Amino acid sequence: MNQSLTLVRWIIPVASILMGWFFGIIFEKVFFTRFKKFTARMPFPGNELVVESLQKLPSLWLFLAGLYGAILASPFTLPVSGILQKALTATFLYTVTLLVARLAAGFVTLYSQRVEGLSASLFSNLTRILVLLLGILIILQAMGISITPILATLGIGGLAVALAFQDTLANLFSGLYLIISGQVRTGDYVKLESDQEGYITDINWRNTTIREVPNNIIVVPNTKLASAIFKNYHLPTKEITLQITFGVGYDSNLEQVEQVTVAVAKEVMQTVPGGVPEFQPFVRYQSFEDYRINLIVCLRVNEFLDQHIIRHEFIKRLHKRYQEEGIEIPFPSRNVYMKDK
Repeated sequence: MNQSLTLVRWIIPVASILMGWFFGIIFEKVFFTRFKKFTARMPFPGNELVVESLQKLPSLWLFLAGLYGAILASPFTLPVSGILQKALTATFLYTVTLLVARLAAGFVTLYSQRVEGLSASLFSNLTRILVLLLGILIILQAMGISITPILATLGIGGLAVALAFQDTLANLFSGLYLIISGQVRTGDYVKLESDQEGYITDINWRNTTIREVPNNIIVVPNTKLASAIFKNYHLPTKEITLQITFGVGYDSNLEQVEQVTVAVAKEVMQTVPGGVPEFQPFVRYQSFEDYRINLIVCLRVNEFLDQHIIRHEFIKRLHKRYQEEGIEIPFPSRNVYMKDK
């Protein structure tokens, strides 16, 4: 008789667990699938992020609800039942915290991608850490643990933590300073005082990643970059002036040289990708040398690396045009006189 009564008491808890598990599967297979199709038709930029963050969580929450109902209907003693209820509550709050952290970090990443030059990883990681810390404090408070002593302990231990992680914190604040000051942004082309150069690909909590043109990666600690002398070729704008220096012979007609050179430069600006079509190239004569007259041609390119193809095409076309016009580009020569004995 007692065994039969005990089995009857466990029927409702077991049924509650099975119902939570069953409804979780139904929700995942039916309702969540329709929800994904519905959000796919929405123009909301973060729809994929919301779907990905919610993956498997609703079914888990329904299963936890079944477990909670089973605990309430179970023949457990009050202390045991209270401990299990708090454990399930903490689990539920932790999953909610993970969801909020994913969404917050994801939306920060989306915003960073839409703002030119803003680093995504540093701000998204900071957002995720702050949400997780806040969630843990809420969980502790919900379990009946006073967070006031914890906050006081953290405040007292903050100095020790700062001393122990001073290099890490220095890199973190240096990274924040670099981003907020706008001295470097992701996508900028920079050249360090050590002659290393490349595109800024990321600024995280510890270092800055630079991708060289040959596709190699340079990792620079944020503190080093914040105190270094470097040149940013994308500030104040990406467009840069390309200067090409060469010389012509003394017998050349300088008016003709200027006209021909400017005409070739305009052609390159308008036909070669990377040039700035609306820019008006110009020529400036610089100096008299032993065997030539030096001049400089100024062109405009969209971005640092565009100068290579613009320089290539300009020299090639200018050399051909000079040959057609009979303009000489002299090379060094020296007359040697031999004195008879």
